[in-house]
Amino acid sequence: MDPVTQPRRAMVVTIDGPAGSGKTTVSKLLARRLGYRYLDTGALYRAVAVAVQQSDANPDDDTALAALCGRIHLDLQETADGARVLLDGKDITGALRAPAISLLASTISARPVVRTFLLETQRTLGAQKSLVAEGRDMGTVVFPHAEAKFYLDADPRIRARRRFEELQAAGSGPSLTVVEQEMVQRDRNDTTRSVSPLKPAADAIRIDASDLTAEQVVGRMLERILPLA
Repeated sequence: MDPVTQPRRAMVVTIDGPAGSGKTTVSKLLARRLGYRYLDTGALYRAVAVAVQQSDANPDDDTALAALCGRIHLDLQETADGARVLLDGKDITGALRAPAISLLASTISARPVVRTFLLETQRTLGAQKSLVAEGRDMGTVVFPHAEAKFYLDADPRIRARRRFEELQAAGSGPSLTVVEQEMVQRDRNDTTRSVSPLKPAADAIRIDASDLTAEQVVGRMLERILPLA
């Protein structure tokens, strides 16, 4: 899709919110409409989770996590098939959405050593502007001075249904009941962790996407972004 308009000045746009709220779909669509780059920070945490799983490192051991982060290399690449995530040169994109990786990513994202490891990478990308950054603390911690901030949410049951359908479309996944249980646990992990908990930035625009399509959500965001440009 061609950009709806090219903003007169480069900006960083952040989109935070819980799992299943539609952040990924909306962020990718908004980035295309603006002609911006898309940064899926959740994919970076999932990539570290894959590394933890593959190495059998203890996700509660900061020393082990620090050692792991010190020896792995992560890369994001844009291809004709979309963004790909590489761990030490190997494409692991297909493994990132597995339920076990989702829960592990939620666990390790609370560890300061992991957040420190990824923070510099994210801010380096943000310094170049023209970026839509999706995550859980983009507007509160990573890019506190972003020009436009949004917090996307939806009814928990709707979020669980969306995630269930996403997993089914990929050809695998647990039952809807299990997805709902895992989402409740992940929400609890994300909102109660002591380091960078999931919450709206004080100046973020909140959007309830329960009854909105991705296009409608992007439309509301553009109404706020374009006057700033």
